[in-house]
Amino acid sequence: MQELERMTAVQLAQAIRQKKLGVEELTRAYLDRIQRLDGPNGLNAVGELADDALETARKMDAAGANREGALYGLPVLLKDNLDAAGMHTTAGSLALTDNLAQKDAPVVANLRRSGALILGKTHMTEFANYVADGMPSGYSSQGGQVLHAYDRAKDPSGSSSGSAVAVSAGLCAAAVGTDTSFSIVGCATENGIVGYKPPHGVLSGEGIIPIARILDSAGPMTRTLEDALLVYGAMRGSPLPETEPIPACRLRLAVNTYQLEAISAAQRGRYAALVEALEKAGAAVSRVEHPYMPLQQVIMRYAFRHDLEAYLAGTPAARKTLQAILDYYEAAPQQRMPYGASYLRSALEDAPEGIQSAAYRQALAERAKQRAALDAPQEEWDACLMTGPTNIMHFTGLPSLALPMEMAPDGTPRGLILYGKDEARLLAAAHTIQQYCPGVTPPRLA
Repeated sequence: MQELERMTAVQLAQAIRQKKLGVEELTRAYLDRIQRLDGPNGLNAVGELADDALETARKMDAAGANREGALYGLPVLLKDNLDAAGMHTTAGSLALTDNLAQKDAPVVANLRRSGALILGKTHMTEFANYVADGMPSGYSSQGGQVLHAYDRAKDPSGSSSGSAVAVSAGLCAAAVGTDTSFSIVGCATENGIVGYKPPHGVLSGEGIIPIARILDSAGPMTRTLEDALLVYGAMRGSPLPETEPIPACRLRLAVNTYQLEAISAAQRGRYAALVEALEKAGAAVSRVEHPYMPLQQVIMRYAFRHDLEAYLAGTPAARKTLQAILDYYEAAPQQRMPYGASYLRSALEDAPEGIQSAAYRQALAERAKQRAALDAPQEEWDACLMTGPTNIMHFTGLPSLALPMEMAPDGTPRGLILYGKDEARLLAAAHTIQQYCPGVTPPRLA
């Protein structure tokens, strides 16, 4: 059997079902790898580990033939804004270190029902990167700085930084992140992995520390597309229907060229080579301009306090308001808020009416208008390739998917982001498109 950290979740699940691999054996392998490569002097991707991980693994091995769950025995790490019973949920904030979850978030409960072994929590950009402008990706007052597995000087991206690095470094079979605006898919492209943000509302947001519930979604982060769909099906509570690739000669790909000039010439060249290869295979390629929507920031500003305090109201955390959290930070600013707290302060002071404000309602109306425009019949495509910076998919709640593309000359991976109007068509197109990507290699770790 090949090295466990190089095996995919699909391969590992099959080996466990066939009793070629023990759950305890796999769990120990990941725990040993975390001890060797992670921690404050390593990648610093993993925070809290489940106290009962090995005990749970032994019980799963003793279960004998009853191994029906799709993820049976697979160790999974969770971003530290998802509740897992008996573990802390801090969103990276020192202000919430007393928030010991009493029950699983629904997506976590679904993972457990599918047989997943919750291995622990990953560090993240504090409050999902909604503390201050200029805060480094992967930094939190509670966890410190997450480091990139390929190059420790490189930005690990945010805010699902720890989950992305853990998957990239082979510290788990799969991880879960959350995404409001690129926190899964953006992280995935920078770390050489697959990340999927489902259509808004498919997965429950209960038991997850939010930015804005109307924009947020949990999603899988894995080594391969097949792994991501396996984990996503478990998070949903029901497996996905079988997805077959769309033959390249029938693929309809849109390329969003909005602000194409804003990205590097090297990345433009990668996109051009991919599109050319697909066109040669018979794909129909069109160009569209889907802009960046600054109103997404309005939604976040007006929803944050309301949604955060709604979450905190049902927790044992002592600080249950945004004001209490800010007061805690400002009592020791150098330790607790070294990059300031401009976003938190703005959500408190510049949006006093919250989700009752006219500005918030107007932003939602524009969101609905933009979604209707994307659904118009004249825009017929299976998937759209994002090139220049836009957030249209996050603003409108469309599914988005990051795929590894190829290695850059500096030895780090490059990825691409697809989005779609229809989940099934997007995933079918992704199966095809990934076949035309050269692929990435895992990081070289001691």
